[in-house]
Amino acid sequence: MQKLVRLSIAIGGFLMVSGLILTGAIFLVLLGIIDVTAFTNQATEALLAMLFLAIGIADLTAGLILLLRR
Repeated sequence: MQKLVRLSIAIGGFLMVSGLILTGAIFLVLLGIIDVTAFTNQATEALLAMLFLAIGIADLTAGLILLLRR
């Protein structure tokens, strides 16, 4: 069970870092430093959707591990 806790902590750390990166990218778009049209082609939209889906699944997995730990 101790390995699952370590795994959930590792997943949580990854989610924190990826969340900070995505938040930073949003702020750069809002400030006009990054052109938002770079993200509007179909391949990039699909990649971003897969990225958000993967982060959501990792978040759910970490939450379930911590929930079952109790």
